[in-house]
Amino acid sequence: MFSDADAAALYDLLNPWEPGSRSSDRFYDELVGDADSVLDVGCGTGAMLHWARGHGYSGRLVGLDPDRAALARARRRTDIEWVEGTAADAAPEAAFALATMAGHAFQCLVTGEELRASLAAIRAALRPDGRFAFETRHPQARAWQDWNPSHARELTGPAGRALRVWHHVESVTGDLVTFTGTTAEPDGRVLRVDRTTLRFLEVAALDEYLAAAGFVVEGRYGDWDRGPVTAASREIITVARRR
Repeated sequence: MFSDADAAALYDLLNPWEPGSRSSDRFYDELVGDADSVLDVGCGTGAMLHWARGHGYSGRLVGLDPDRAALARARRRTDIEWVEGTAADAAPEAAFALATMAGHAFQCLVTGEELRASLAAIRAALRPDGRFAFETRHPQARAWQDWNPSHARELTGPAGRALRVWHHVESVTGDLVTFTGTTAEPDGRVLRVDRTTLRFLEVAALDEYLAAAGFVVEGRYGDWDRGPVTAASREIITVARRR
């Protein structure tokens, strides 16, 4: 049908890492370039770290992710350290200058317990004054309203297979949005359905978690060009520093 390995390959097609043309990727690429060691939490297929190493980054790079199929693709590059685990499993090395959670991975931390454990582990992995950069969709933009079959994408998937991909929101409960992602053939025959829940935190709640974990917000942006958060912002982009 459509394996986990196929899904990981499809993810790379749907989400190419292109700092030259995508401002979100360029934002992280610049942060990575300024750090001598980087921990990418929720690294997925490793695209960000692959790009950095392939474009001359010589420092330590570590990718952490719980998805084995994604890590299998990441491990195609052997000059980067890859670790299977969740954010809460980050080793307390106090060794990294920068930790990142790109691609809205931070929103996968849906419970208070997960958030507190993850932030504590990320802080412990950073050296004193190390930075943690991540983004979360601003709830005011209600991004989930566009996650429906009318926004389906048609593409050529792994091994040249024609595919149709769409999303469907099942529920919005408080700050939690649960939705499905469906991969199908062009005639509608369903190959795979994945269910995900994301948390959409307001700025104030987000900052409470960061402060309690021992972080101070160094930079807060509402867009990838480092503009301020406004009533029209679709993102909450944060660079926090370990206290």
